[in-house]
Amino acid sequence: MATVTYDGATCLFPGSDKPAVENLDLQIEDGEFLVLVGPSGCGKSTSLRMLAGLEDVHSGRILIGDRDVTAEEPKQRDIAMVFQNYALYPHMSVAENMGFALKLVGMNKTDIRARVAETAKLLDLEPYLDRKPKALSGGQRQRVAMGRAIVRQPQVFLMDEPLSNLDAKLRTQTRTQIAQLQRRLDTTMVYVTHDQIEAMTMGDRVAVLDHGVLQQCASPRDLYSAPANVFVAGFMGSPSMNLFTLPITPEGVVLGDATIPLPRHFLSGTGEREVVVGIRPEHLELSSTGIPMEVGVVEELGSDAYIYGRSTVNGETQQLVARTDWRDPPRKGDLVKLHVDPAWVHLFSASTGDRLV
Repeated sequence: MATVTYDGATCLFPGSDKPAVENLDLQIEDGEFLVLVGPSGCGKSTSLRMLAGLEDVHSGRILIGDRDVTAEEPKQRDIAMVFQNYALYPHMSVAENMGFALKLVGMNKTDIRARVAETAKLLDLEPYLDRKPKALSGGQRQRVAMGRAIVRQPQVFLMDEPLSNLDAKLRTQTRTQIAQLQRRLDTTMVYVTHDQIEAMTMGDRVAVLDHGVLQQCASPRDLYSAPANVFVAGFMGSPSMNLFTLPITPEGVVLGDATIPLPRHFLSGTGEREVVVGIRPEHLELSSTGIPMEVGVVEELGSDAYIYGRSTVNGETQQLVARTDWRDPPRKGDLVKLHVDPAWVHLFSASTGDRLV
């Protein structure tokens, strides 16, 4: 096991004048499960591939433990990577796939069999060791790919969207298994996903990237309750946070029937005339007063119900989403009012997007 350090790491692809990853500073602790998340093209997979040695680092450096691996070949870095497409050898059995890397480094057959058997037991793959990959389900293939990485006992595990080929139910089941496995192995793991639910449920910490720049790295709870800027606020959470750009009054900002106070230094010292107000769907409550909304869509999810619709806020038509009582949600076409509790409101600068403290 080992720590991982990105020290101002930058990756610039040929023919591009904008870095795919720019000046990434990130410390991953020994035994930590860190998730890199963001929209397509944000640089999360590139960051992982830089650590693996599959992409060049044009400036800055990457360390595994105290060792600078920036210029080292992938095979010298003592890492193991699980890819999106599993990359299993179709002509080999599960046991042969899992033990192939050990065979390449010259380990004797007895030790390989013992290591493979131990890992197969850990991953519930014992009944499948003699099968070929084509005889396995997607979830089983994914576990074989993980097993192939585990038998090597590397310092760091890297996973690049390993669940993207699985159906929704299997994704949920397998992400729980991966998180439990990481705790059991107590090893450093860096995991890439575009799925914020995966990120929030699996990681000890989550690093959010946008356009190659790290926006925030924090625990899932902190990301959700105290996003550093408007991008993180809008990206993390499903459904997304409601965001409104509202004028500043001497008392603060007015949203529906609520007046939201602003920090005194912001009211007196910045010269800004607007502020971005964010409120999560679960903090909008049906009431007799508040923001009027015509319900356009009702999503009933069993234990939850969400209503989507349009409202006029500050003279502009905006989309709204709120969580309601699943036992008796409004119907499509209903006119409702949503009350805002100022205690649950997030405030961001309209000019910089940064969170106001």
